[in-house]
Amino acid sequence: MATYEYVCLDCGRFDVRLPIGTAPLSRDCSACEREARRVFSPPNFSRVHPALSAALGREERSRDAPTVVSGIPGRRPRPPRPASARLPRP
Repeated sequence: MATYEYVCLDCGRFDVRLPIGTAPLSRDCSACEREARRVFSPPNFSRVHPALSAALGREERSRDAPTVVSGIPGRRPRPPRPASARLPRP
């Protein structure tokens, strides 16, 4: 189910929950029964996990100003393995 937003000239905005892709472009207002038109608004990202919100922000910023790599990044040293520390050394 998706939430669709409509605006009535008399009553203002109201939301309707309908199956995805089934919302008509106009609908009768639930309060005054006049025709209300559908408006398009951004999705509600306030309930998004902070990590996802940060990733979306980085992705959006990188569209216009991507970071440029001047060389091949170096290899990071591998952390020591605890099991190999107990093996005998030559």
